[in-house]
Amino acid sequence: LHEYPVLDILGRKPDRVNYWGYDPMAFFSPHRGYAMGDAPGSQVHEFKQMVKALHQAGIEVILDVVFNHTCEGNELGPVLSFKGLENGVYYMLDNGGSRYKNYSGCGNTVNGNHPIVREMIFHCLRHWVHNYHIDGFRFDLASILARDTNGDMLPNPPLIDAIAQDPMLADTKIIAEAWDAAGAYQVGSFHWQRWAEWNGRFRDDVRRFWRGDHGMVGPFATRLSGSSDLYAPSGRQPYHSINFSTAHDGFTLNDLVSYHDKHNEANGEGNRDGENNSNSMNYGVEGPTRRLRIERDRLKTIKCHLATLMLAQGVPMLLMGDECRRTQRGNNNAYCQDNDISWFDWKLVKKNDALVQFTSDLIHFRRQQPTMRRRKFLVGAPQENGLPDVMWFGAAGANADWHGSDLSLVCLLTRPGPKEDPQGKARDVLILFNGNYEPRRFHLPQVAQGFAWRMFLDSAADAPRDTFPKFDGPAPPASGVLEMEGKSVRLYVGAPK
Repeated sequence: LHEYPVLDILGRKPDRVNYWGYDPMAFFSPHRGYAMGDAPGSQVHEFKQMVKALHQAGIEVILDVVFNHTCEGNELGPVLSFKGLENGVYYMLDNGGSRYKNYSGCGNTVNGNHPIVREMIFHCLRHWVHNYHIDGFRFDLASILARDTNGDMLPNPPLIDAIAQDPMLADTKIIAEAWDAAGAYQVGSFHWQRWAEWNGRFRDDVRRFWRGDHGMVGPFATRLSGSSDLYAPSGRQPYHSINFSTAHDGFTLNDLVSYHDKHNEANGEGNRDGENNSNSMNYGVEGPTRRLRIERDRLKTIKCHLATLMLAQGVPMLLMGDECRRTQRGNNNAYCQDNDISWFDWKLVKKNDALVQFTSDLIHFRRQQPTMRRRKFLVGAPQENGLPDVMWFGAAGANADWHGSDLSLVCLLTRPGPKEDPQGKARDVLILFNGNYEPRRFHLPQVAQGFAWRMFLDSAADAPRDTFPKFDGPAPPASGVLEMEGKSVRLYVGAPK
C-alpha cells in the first residue's frame, strides 16, 4: 500500500506528532501503534494478516521505506540506536565528526554505501520480502543512496547497483524517489533496467500545461508518450515511469487548483516548510469559494488531471482522495497533522460521487484497452500493421505547435498489432486536449476505413454525460470540426460501424 509508514517513530512534539512515520528507529519492526492488540508481537501477526488479505483481494503491497535518515536527529538529538553502535559508520559526519551532514532535511544522513550499512539494508529488504511477503519498495529520497561517505554523488553507487541485482529481490518491485533534500535530482538515472522512478518531470510538465503555461505542448506530449527522454537511454520502458500529478507530500489535487500559495501555518514552522513552487493556481480566489463559475473551472481542471494521468503511457499513481476532492486546506506538507487536515473524510465519496465514477470509468477504460498500455515508447514508429504508433496534430489539423503559446493538442493512438494485442481488443484512440482557458475549434483526423469515432469521454460535460463506457456518446459532427471548452479533454474510440 502506497505510503504505509510501518517503521517505529519518535514523536518529539506532543501537539504535532510525526504522522507520516518518516522518522524510523527500528527498520525491521512494524509500528505497534497500528495494531489493535496490545500483546507483544501482535503488530507482526496483524501485519501479516493484512498483507494476506490484500493479496487475496488482488492488491499488491508496496512498502515506503526511509533509509536516508533516522529519528536520532543531529548532534543535539537522542542516542537510541546507531549513534551508540558506531556513529561514524552509520551516519555521514562533518567537521571532524562533530556534526551530521544533512542531505535528508531531517538532521542526519544514513551512510548507505558503507559496507556494514549496506549489508543492514539488504537484510532488512529481504526480511520484509521473506517474512511479510511484501511485493515491492518505494525508496524515500533515494538519491541519498547514491552518495558516498563524503556526500558526493557516485557514478555507479554500489548499494543501488546491488539492490537491482540481488536474486532475492528479483521478483520485487523497486521504485526510487530520485532526488533528495540537498539538491540532487536524478530522475532518469536509476537504471540497470530494474529501477522504476517517481517521474517528477511528469508531475511538473502536466501541472504547467493545465495551468496554462506557454510552450508546454511539447513536454506534455513527451510525458503522454512514456517519457522516452528519461528512460530510453538506459534501456528501460514506459512501465519504469511512475506517473503522478500529486502525492502525499504536496498539495492534494483539489488544493492544486484551489490555492496559489501553501498554507502550512498549522505545522508551527512559520510557513517556511514545504515546497514553495507547486505550479498551482486558484482561479482568482485563494481556498474555498461559493462562486459557481470558479468551482466549475476547478472541477474541470481536476478532471483534466485525472484524465491525463490515466491516459498517459507508464504506470499511473493516484493519490487516495483525489477522486473525491479531499483537501488539506492548502497545507502541502502535512507530515505532522494527525487530525482532519490529513484524515480521510468518507463523506466526500458520496458528496463527489460523480467524480468518483468519472475516475472509475477512466481506470476501467485503461485496463480494458491495450492501446493505452504499450510496452514500448510512443515515438511515431511503424508497428506490425505498418501504421505509426502515434500521430500528433494541432487543433487546425496541421502539425502540432510544440513550442508556441497555443495549448491545443490532438493525439491519435493507433491500435497495436497481435504481439501486444493477441485477443484483438485494441482500438484506435483519439484524444483531444485543450489546455487553453478559451474554447478552441478542433479538426478531427479521419478514422480507419470501416470504423467510426465513438465518444468515450468529455471531461467538460456534467455527469453522467462525461463518460460513455459503452462508447455510445455523441458522434462528432459530419464536418469533422467541433468546438471544445477551455480546460477540457475529449476521447473517441474507433469502433466498427
